[in-house]
Amino acid sequence: MSSSSLSSSLVAVAPDAPIPHRKVIRSWTSPLGERSDWHALCLTVADIFFFALCFSGAALLRNPLLKILCGAATGFVIGRLFILGHDACHQSFTVHRRLNAWIGRLVFLSSLTPYSLWNIGHNVVQHGYTNLKDVDFVWQPQTLEGFRALPKWRQRLERLYRSGYAPGLYYLVEMWWKRMYFPSKKQLPSRRSEFLWDGILVTCGVLAWVLGLAWIARATDQSPTLLLLCAFALPLAFWLTMIGFVVYVHHTHVDVDWYADKASWAAAQPFVSTTVHLKFGYGIDAALHHIMAHTAHHVDMSVPLYRLKRVQALLEVMLPGRIVMQDFSWHWYVDTARRCKLYDYERHCWTDFKGRPTSTGMQRVQVQVEVPHDVASGTS
Repeated sequence: MSSSSLSSSLVAVAPDAPIPHRKVIRSWTSPLGERSDWHALCLTVADIFFFALCFSGAALLRNPLLKILCGAATGFVIGRLFILGHDACHQSFTVHRRLNAWIGRLVFLSSLTPYSLWNIGHNVVQHGYTNLKDVDFVWQPQTLEGFRALPKWRQRLERLYRSGYAPGLYYLVEMWWKRMYFPSKKQLPSRRSEFLWDGILVTCGVLAWVLGLAWIARATDQSPTLLLLCAFALPLAFWLTMIGFVVYVHHTHVDVDWYADKASWAAAQPFVSTTVHLKFGYGIDAALHHIMAHTAHHVDMSVPLYRLKRVQALLEVMLPGRIVMQDFSWHWYVDTARRCKLYDYERHCWTDFKGRPTSTGMQRVQVQVEVPHDVASGTS
C-alpha cells in the first residue's frame, strides 16, 4: 500500500485539534512498515561489497590522492553499514530477532560499535526519553548556570562541541568512549556479560584491521604510516564526523525544544515534536538510507529504513504544521550552530553562551492528547 492511497482513506488532523495518541498514529504507519528479509539481506550484501571495494582502493592503490578518496568513501560506507545495524538493533530490519542481532553485530564492526551498548543508550534512553533533560544525554544542551559551573577546560570543550566544526569529536568522546567502549560504572551502573563480549568483539575488530593493514604494507612494499592513515584513521574520522553531524542535526534546531520535567515533555508529544526531517537533494537522502526522514523513525521504530520515506510522507499529510521540516543548506547549519549553544528550560528557548535568547521559544499552549479508549482503560 502506498502512502498516498492510505492517506486518502484517512482524515488529516487539524492544526488546532488534539494530537492523536502515539498508538493511533502507529495504526496509520503500520500498514506501510512491513519488513522484508530479502530486502534487508540485499542491502547488507550490497553495502558490504561497497565497503570491500572502497577499502581495497584505500589499501592497494598507489596514488596518494586516490588512496585518500577511497579512504573517505570507506568512511561514508561505514556510515551506511551503521544505519543498517541501527535498524537491526531496533529489530526493524528483518523479521527475525536472532538474524537482526547477527547482522547488527556484523555491520557494526566497521564503525567499532558494541551492539548491546548501542541498544541501551539509543533504543532505551534516547528513543524512550528524547529531549528530556538529564535522561536523554545525546547532544543535551547545558543551561547558562550549568555552563558557568563547568571547569574552564570543559567550557572550552563545550564551545568546541557547539561550534559546528567538531561533531565527530563529540561523538567520539561523549558517546563512544564514555558510554559504549567498556563504560565505567558511573556511566553505566548495570553490568551484563553481553556488554563485555561486545566490547571484546570490537577490540578484536580493531586489532584485525590494524594488523591486516600492517601485513598489506609489508606484502606490497607500502609505507605503513600512509596505509594506516588512508585505510584506518581517515575512514574512522570521516565516519565519526558523519554520525556526529547526523545525530546533531536530528535534534538541534531553533524550533525543537528540550524539557526539564516529564509532565511537560509528555504533553508536547515528543515522538513527533523533538526531531527534524532534514531534506537533502541530489540523492543524498537515498544514499543515507532515508534515515533523515527522522520523524517517521521516532514515531514508529518498527518501520524499517527501506519504508521510512513513504511513512514520513504520510505523517506530513496527516499532521500538518506539527512536524519540524528543514531543507539543508550550509547557511542553515552554520546559523543553527551559532544560535543553539545553551538552552533556557524556563523560557523554552535556545541561547548563546551569554544566555541571550536566540530563538523565539516554545508556544506556551496547552496541548491535549487524544487517548484511545483501550489505552485509557489500561488494555492493549
